[in-house]
Amino acid sequence: MTSDPANRIGAAFTRARREKRAAIVPYLTAGYPDLGDTEGLVLAAEEGGADLVEIGLPFSDPLADGPVIQAASQRALENGMTHAKALDIARMIRLRSEVPLVFMGYYNPLLRFGLERFFSECRQAGVDGLIVPDLPFEESDLVRDAARKNGISLTFLIAPTTPEDRISVLDAVSSDFCYCVSVTGVTGARADLDPGLPDYLNRVAGLVRKPFVVGFGISRPDQVDRVVPPAAGVVIGSALIRAVHDARAPERASVVRDFVAGFRNRIRETTA
Repeated sequence: MTSDPANRIGAAFTRARREKRAAIVPYLTAGYPDLGDTEGLVLAAEEGGADLVEIGLPFSDPLADGPVIQAASQRALENGMTHAKALDIARMIRLRSEVPLVFMGYYNPLLRFGLERFFSECRQAGVDGLIVPDLPFEESDLVRDAARKNGISLTFLIAPTTPEDRISVLDAVSSDFCYCVSVTGVTGARADLDPGLPDYLNRVAGLVRKPFVVGFGISRPDQVDRVVPPAAGVVIGSALIRAVHDARAPERASVVRDFVAGFRNRIRETTA
């Protein structure tokens, strides 16, 4: 299966908007819990109702990640996961699915791999987009050029502390959507969202033109009601990784499918 990466991402948000619901974006770490798990877990997430799937590229120093995803990244590295193998996984997924795939990876490993080579291989593998959480916009020229040349969508992060003029810039340079982090800090499931989150998201909504998703802390389906609208979607990472960790190997795919379906069903109830 082949198609324009930007069209897959854009179509996912258009479909969710047409259905008057949030886009669901589960996060999975490539090579976790076992090296051969990722393809099946991504397909299970799609079966559960995922609109896009974010795939984390393991790194030994994941500064933006909390303990759950850090541990998953370390396990994946011990399993032998590499960027090259993650690209192979994307190729295999693309043979069976058109679900948009967005890699999340840190800048140093991309440099070591080679930016031109990485983006070229992303295009060939059917990867749709990339998030580089430790890459400031001011230092992103090479990445943006390589992404543009290969038709790979780039997404920049907006934080609660991001000034208003910078929010507009990050929206402009993000290809299809922005990513709002719900807190100033690292990833991690949270029992309660920050009370100031609605005001922050409404402020962002008044400054951007593209859709934006919210992540870093979304752990339960009922929390979606706190952020959508104005957000166009939610990213669920640490809570899903923890559920995968707790599952027996034969049950992992069904756990992912049911976890994502729980969010999708909640959204159906609130938009019906």
